[in-house]
Amino acid sequence: MTLDDIMLIENEKPLDRLVNDGGYTNIFRTIGCIGDSLASGEFETINEDGSKSFHDLYEYSWGQYMARTCGSKVYNFSKGGMTAKEYIKSFAIERDFYNPDFKCQAYIIALGVNDISRTLDSGWDFGTYDDIENKNLESFMGAYAEIIRKYKKIAPDAKFFLVTHPKTRDTESEKAKLRQKHREFLYKLCEVFDNCYVLDLMEYGIDYTSRFYEFAYLNGHMNPMGYFVTAKIFMSYIDYIIKKNPQDFIEVGLINTDIKNHKEV
Repeated sequence: MTLDDIMLIENEKPLDRLVNDGGYTNIFRTIGCIGDSLASGEFETINEDGSKSFHDLYEYSWGQYMARTCGSKVYNFSKGGMTAKEYIKSFAIERDFYNPDFKCQAYIIALGVNDISRTLDSGWDFGTYDDIENKNLESFMGAYAEIIRKYKKIAPDAKFFLVTHPKTRDTESEKAKLRQKHREFLYKLCEVFDNCYVLDLMEYGIDYTSRFYEFAYLNGHMNPMGYFVTAKIFMSYIDYIIKKNPQDFIEVGLINTDIKNHKEV
């Protein structure tokens, strides 16, 4: 065994090494997964008449695969079709997700797919960076930032992992441009808020080729293998971030406790 087995290898990039046991994601004993259908283990089925049905089966979500791998308590703060605006204005309130009894050491936020669709299809306001400070809940950027702000009040020292859209070969469409804008926004949030990190799947994730869809998808949403692979990717990326920034995580065990570590002066 060498230090390379527990620390980063020189020039290592995110997801160069996939972990099978959760890696350092194991240090988080409580994790909240904030998201839409993909955070909910949603399956898409075709009815006899050709219409579609959608089913949130949370046991198949990437969050619950993480829970079973790490032995951690993982909450699904999610629902198919979720947007940042709906989450902050009604959904989380109605489901009591801001209850301090559910506070976590880490939160993974995977929102934006439906917000982009509504921006393009229904004229929703995607927002500007000013909406972060102005708390404009009518824009995607303002609502997303307020979600982080809300959970930081409940768990001030928690770590936040913000998920980009995956890689895509489409780089010219309006949707592709908004996905890139979404990615840049997440990096901006890491400058505004402490304890925030980006899981940049657009840069380092799997290329969603037809071969990947054949393996990981059931119609328009993932199948059990797809959600399992996603959990593996998330855990491996978080493992990388912790190894890259170990000093940021040395007090994780004290998060949401009354124990304080007063550093030497």
